[in-house]
Amino acid sequence: MSAHETIAAEQDAWGSVAHLAAEYETIAAAAQHDRWVSLLSDSGLTDEQAKAVVNSEAFGPLIGELRRAEAYGFDLQRLIPRVVASRAFDDALDIAAVIAGRFATVVAQHTRAGARARRSGHLVAGLIPRATGPMEAEMRRGLVEREQLLEARASAVLDAAIQSRDAWVTALGPPPRGSAAAAWRSRACTVAAYRDRYGMISARPLGSTPESTAQAFDAARARIALDEARNIARTHSIEKQSARTRSGPSPAGIQL
Repeated sequence: MSAHETIAAEQDAWGSVAHLAAEYETIAAAAQHDRWVSLLSDSGLTDEQAKAVVNSEAFGPLIGELRRAEAYGFDLQRLIPRVVASRAFDDALDIAAVIAGRFATVVAQHTRAGARARRSGHLVAGLIPRATGPMEAEMRRGLVEREQLLEARASAVLDAAIQSRDAWVTALGPPPRGSAAAAWRSRACTVAAYRDRYGMISARPLGSTPESTAQAFDAARARIALDEARNIARTHSIEKQSARTRSGPSPAGIQL
Protein backbone atom coordinates (compact mmCIF):
# COMPACT_ATOMS: atom_id res chain seq x y z
CA MET A 1 0.00 0.00 0.00
CA SER A 2 1.01 3.61 -0.47
CA ALA A 3 1.85 5.71 2.59
CA HIS A 4 -1.54 7.44 2.31
CA GLU A 5 -3.38 4.11 2.15
CA THR A 6 -1.41 2.78 5.13
CA ILE A 7 -2.26 5.83 7.24
CA ALA A 8 -5.93 5.61 6.23
CA ALA A 9 -6.04 1.92 7.16
CA GLU A 10 -4.46 2.58 10.56
CA GLN A 11 -6.87 5.43 11.27
CA ASP A 12 -9.78 3.20 10.31
CA ALA A 13 -8.57 0.46 12.67
CA TRP A 14 -8.14 2.90 15.57
CA GLY A 15 -11.63 4.24 14.98
CA SER A 16 -13.29 0.83 14.63
CA VAL A 17 -15.99 -0.50 16.93
CA ALA A 18 -13.53 -3.19 18.04
CA HIS A 19 -10.96 -0.66 19.22
CA LEU A 20 -13.44 1.81 20.72
CA ALA A 21 -15.28 -0.99 22.55
CA ALA A 22 -11.98 -2.22 24.03
CA GLU A 23 -11.21 1.30 25.26
CA TYR A 24 -14.72 1.65 26.66
CA GLU A 25 -14.56 -1.60 28.57
CA THR A 26 -11.10 -0.80 29.96
CA ILE A 27 -12.31 2.55 31.32
CA ALA A 28 -15.54 1.00 32.61
CA ALA A 29 -13.63 -1.69 34.50
CA ALA A 30 -11.53 0.93 36.27
CA ALA A 31 -14.45 3.29 36.88
CA GLN A 32 -16.67 0.63 38.44
CA HIS A 33 -13.99 -1.41 40.22
CA ASP A 34 -14.92 -0.32 43.75
CA ARG A 35 -18.60 -0.92 43.10
CA TRP A 36 -18.06 -4.50 41.98
CA VAL A 37 -15.73 -5.21 44.90
CA SER A 38 -18.41 -3.94 47.28
CA LEU A 39 -21.19 -6.01 45.70
CA LEU A 40 -19.09 -9.18 45.70
CA SER A 41 -17.95 -8.61 49.27
CA ASP A 42 -21.61 -8.48 50.36
CA SER A 43 -22.69 -11.45 48.25
CA GLY A 44 -22.20 -14.23 50.76
CA LEU A 45 -18.58 -15.01 49.89
CA THR A 46 -16.16 -15.34 52.79
CA ASP A 47 -13.53 -12.62 53.13
CA GLU A 48 -10.92 -15.02 51.79
CA GLN A 49 -13.09 -15.98 48.81
CA ALA A 50 -13.90 -12.36 47.99
CA LYS A 51 -10.22 -11.45 48.07
CA ALA A 52 -9.40 -14.38 45.77
CA VAL A 53 -12.09 -13.25 43.32
CA VAL A 54 -10.76 -9.69 43.13
CA ASN A 55 -7.17 -10.90 42.64
CA SER A 56 -8.09 -13.50 40.03
CA GLU A 57 -7.20 -13.14 36.35
CA ALA A 58 -10.88 -13.92 35.73
CA PHE A 59 -12.02 -10.80 37.61
CA GLY A 60 -12.08 -8.78 34.37
CA PRO A 61 -14.31 -11.27 32.51
CA LEU A 62 -16.49 -11.53 35.62
CA ILE A 63 -17.25 -7.81 35.79
CA GLY A 64 -17.92 -7.92 32.05
CA GLU A 65 -20.63 -10.50 32.77
CA LEU A 66 -21.97 -8.36 35.62
CA ARG A 67 -22.27 -5.31 33.36
CA ARG A 68 -23.98 -7.42 30.69
CA ALA A 69 -26.49 -8.80 33.20
CA GLU A 70 -27.23 -5.29 34.46
CA ALA A 71 -27.79 -4.07 30.89
CA TYR A 72 -30.35 -6.85 30.48
CA GLY A 73 -32.26 -5.47 33.44
CA PHE A 74 -31.19 -7.84 36.24
CA ASP A 75 -31.05 -6.45 39.78
CA LEU A 76 -27.46 -7.30 40.71
CA GLN A 77 -27.89 -6.63 44.43
CA ARG A 78 -30.36 -9.51 44.48
CA LEU A 79 -28.90 -11.68 41.72
CA ILE A 80 -25.25 -11.84 42.82
CA PRO A 81 -26.06 -13.41 46.23
CA ARG A 82 -28.41 -15.89 44.51
CA VAL A 83 -25.73 -16.92 42.00
CA VAL A 84 -23.11 -17.23 44.73
CA ALA A 85 -25.41 -19.33 46.93
CA SER A 86 -26.61 -21.60 44.10
CA ARG A 87 -23.74 -24.08 44.61
CA ALA A 88 -20.69 -24.41 46.83
CA PHE A 89 -17.17 -23.60 45.64
CA ASP A 90 -15.46 -26.53 47.34
CA ASP A 91 -13.84 -27.90 44.16
CA ALA A 92 -13.46 -24.58 42.33
CA LEU A 93 -9.95 -23.78 41.14
CA ASP A 94 -10.95 -20.17 40.33
CA ILE A 95 -14.05 -18.84 42.05
CA ALA A 96 -14.18 -15.73 39.85
CA ALA A 97 -14.26 -17.88 36.71
CA VAL A 98 -16.99 -20.06 38.20
CA ILE A 99 -19.17 -17.06 39.09
CA ALA A 100 -18.60 -15.57 35.63
CA GLY A 101 -19.72 -18.84 34.06
CA ARG A 102 -22.84 -18.93 36.21
CA PHE A 103 -23.75 -15.39 35.19
CA ALA A 104 -23.15 -16.20 31.53
CA THR A 105 -25.59 -19.11 31.86
CA VAL A 106 -28.25 -16.95 33.53
CA VAL A 107 -28.00 -14.27 30.83
CA ALA A 108 -27.92 -16.83 28.01
CA GLN A 109 -31.24 -18.19 29.25
CA HIS A 110 -32.76 -14.73 28.88
CA THR A 111 -31.28 -13.53 25.58
CA ARG A 112 -34.57 -12.04 24.49
CA ALA A 113 -34.04 -9.49 27.26
CA GLY A 114 -31.44 -7.98 24.94
CA ALA A 115 -34.15 -6.23 22.95
CA ARG A 116 -35.54 -4.63 26.11
CA ALA A 117 -32.07 -3.55 27.18
CA ARG A 118 -31.43 -1.83 23.87
CA ARG A 119 -34.75 0.00 23.91
CA SER A 120 -34.11 1.26 27.43
CA GLY A 121 -30.75 2.68 26.35
CA HIS A 122 -28.53 0.32 28.34
CA LEU A 123 -26.54 -0.91 25.33
CA VAL A 124 -24.16 1.35 23.40
CA ALA A 125 -24.60 0.87 19.63
CA GLY A 126 -27.00 -1.92 20.56
CA LEU A 127 -24.10 -4.13 21.71
CA ILE A 128 -21.87 -2.84 24.51
CA PRO A 129 -23.36 -2.76 28.03
CA ARG A 130 -23.36 0.83 29.25
CA ALA A 131 -21.39 1.50 32.45
CA THR A 132 -23.62 3.09 35.09
CA GLY A 133 -23.51 3.96 38.76
CA PRO A 134 -21.25 6.33 40.72
CA MET A 135 -17.81 7.05 39.27
CA GLU A 136 -15.27 9.86 38.91
CA ALA A 137 -16.31 12.68 36.61
CA GLU A 138 -13.23 12.28 34.40
CA MET A 139 -13.96 8.61 33.79
CA ARG A 140 -17.61 9.33 33.08
CA ARG A 141 -16.55 11.90 30.48
CA GLY A 142 -14.24 9.35 28.88
CA LEU A 143 -17.06 6.82 28.69
CA VAL A 144 -19.55 9.33 27.25
CA GLU A 145 -17.02 10.38 24.59
CA ARG A 146 -16.52 6.78 23.51
CA GLU A 147 -20.25 6.09 23.57
CA GLN A 148 -20.67 8.93 21.08
CA LEU A 149 -17.79 7.66 18.94
CA LEU A 150 -19.19 4.12 18.95
CA GLU A 151 -22.63 5.31 17.84
CA ALA A 152 -21.09 7.52 15.15
CA ARG A 153 -18.87 4.71 13.88
CA ALA A 154 -21.80 2.27 13.61
CA SER A 155 -23.81 4.88 11.74
CA ALA A 156 -20.91 5.57 9.33
CA VAL A 157 -20.42 1.85 8.63
CA LEU A 158 -24.13 1.53 7.86
CA ASP A 159 -24.14 4.57 5.56
CA ALA A 160 -21.14 3.24 3.64
CA ALA A 161 -22.85 -0.13 3.21
CA ILE A 162 -26.08 1.48 2.00
CA GLN A 163 -24.20 3.66 -0.47
CA SER A 164 -22.26 0.65 -1.78
CA ARG A 165 -25.40 -1.51 -1.78
CA ASP A 166 -23.58 -4.21 0.12
CA ALA A 167 -25.34 -7.58 0.19
CA TRP A 168 -25.51 -7.72 3.99
CA VAL A 169 -27.44 -4.46 4.32
CA THR A 170 -29.73 -5.38 1.42
CA ALA A 171 -30.67 -8.48 3.43
CA LEU A 172 -32.13 -6.20 6.15
CA GLY A 173 -34.82 -5.04 3.76
CA PRO A 174 -35.24 -1.65 2.06
CA PRO A 175 -34.78 1.32 4.45
CA PRO A 176 -38.29 2.65 5.13
CA ARG A 177 -39.23 6.30 5.14
CA GLY A 178 -41.32 8.30 7.55
CA SER A 179 -41.96 7.21 11.12
CA ALA A 180 -40.40 3.76 10.64
CA ALA A 181 -37.06 5.09 9.39
CA ALA A 182 -35.48 5.74 12.80
CA ALA A 183 -36.51 2.34 14.20
CA TRP A 184 -35.09 0.50 11.17
CA ARG A 185 -31.86 2.50 11.26
CA SER A 186 -31.35 1.81 14.98
CA ARG A 187 -31.51 -1.94 14.38
CA ALA A 188 -29.38 -1.75 11.25
CA CYS A 189 -26.71 0.18 13.18
CA THR A 190 -26.52 -2.66 15.70
CA VAL A 191 -25.83 -5.14 12.90
CA ALA A 192 -23.23 -2.73 11.45
CA ALA A 193 -21.57 -2.40 14.87
CA TYR A 194 -21.44 -6.19 15.25
CA ARG A 195 -19.83 -6.61 11.84
CA ASP A 196 -17.27 -3.89 12.52
CA ARG A 197 -16.42 -5.24 15.95
CA TYR A 198 -15.61 -8.70 14.60
CA GLY A 199 -14.21 -7.69 11.21
CA MET A 200 -17.00 -9.29 9.19
CA ILE A 201 -16.59 -9.33 5.42
CA SER A 202 -19.21 -11.97 4.67
CA ALA A 203 -22.20 -11.10 2.51
CA ARG A 204 -24.38 -12.62 5.24
CA PRO A 205 -25.40 -9.99 7.83
CA LEU A 206 -24.00 -11.89 10.83
CA GLY A 207 -21.24 -13.81 9.07
CA SER A 208 -20.12 -17.18 10.39
CA THR A 209 -20.53 -18.95 13.74
CA PRO A 210 -19.25 -16.93 16.76
CA GLU A 211 -15.79 -17.92 17.94
CA SER A 212 -16.12 -16.98 21.62
CA THR A 213 -18.70 -16.70 24.38
CA ALA A 214 -18.53 -12.89 24.25
CA GLN A 215 -19.11 -12.90 20.51
CA ALA A 216 -22.01 -15.31 20.95
CA PHE A 217 -23.74 -12.81 23.25
CA ASP A 218 -23.15 -10.02 20.73
CA ALA A 219 -24.40 -12.27 17.93
CA ALA A 220 -27.61 -12.91 19.87
CA ARG A 221 -28.20 -9.17 20.23
CA ALA A 222 -27.36 -8.59 16.56
CA ARG A 223 -29.74 -11.40 15.55
CA ILE A 224 -32.58 -9.70 17.43
CA ALA A 225 -31.75 -6.40 15.70
CA LEU A 226 -31.58 -8.13 12.31
CA ASP A 227 -34.97 -9.78 12.75
CA GLU A 228 -36.53 -6.54 13.94
CA ALA A 229 -35.08 -4.55 11.01
CA ARG A 230 -36.49 -7.07 8.57
CA ASN A 231 -39.90 -6.97 10.25
CA ILE A 232 -39.95 -3.17 10.18
CA ALA A 233 -39.02 -3.10 6.48
CA ARG A 234 -41.58 -5.79 5.66
CA THR A 235 -44.38 -4.06 7.58
CA HIS A 236 -43.58 -0.73 5.94
CA SER A 237 -43.62 -2.35 2.49
CA ILE A 238 -46.99 -3.99 3.16
CA GLU A 239 -48.45 -0.71 4.42
CA LYS A 240 -47.22 1.11 1.30
CA GLN A 241 -48.74 -1.53 -0.96
CA SER A 242 -52.03 -1.38 0.94
CA ALA A 243 -52.12 2.41 0.60
CA ARG A 244 -51.64 2.13 -3.18
CA THR A 245 -54.39 -0.49 -3.42
CA ARG A 246 -56.83 1.63 -1.40
CA SER A 247 -56.21 4.71 -3.52
CA GLY A 248 -56.48 2.71 -6.80
CA PRO A 249 -56.90 4.18 -10.28
CA SER A 250 -59.64 6.76 -10.79
CA PRO A 251 -62.77 5.55 -12.65
CA ALA A 252 -62.59 6.37 -16.36
CA GLY A 253 -63.87 9.81 -17.28
CA ILE A 254 -63.99 11.12 -13.71
CA GLN A 255 -61.61 13.87 -12.70
CA LEU A 256 -60.40 13.72 -9.10
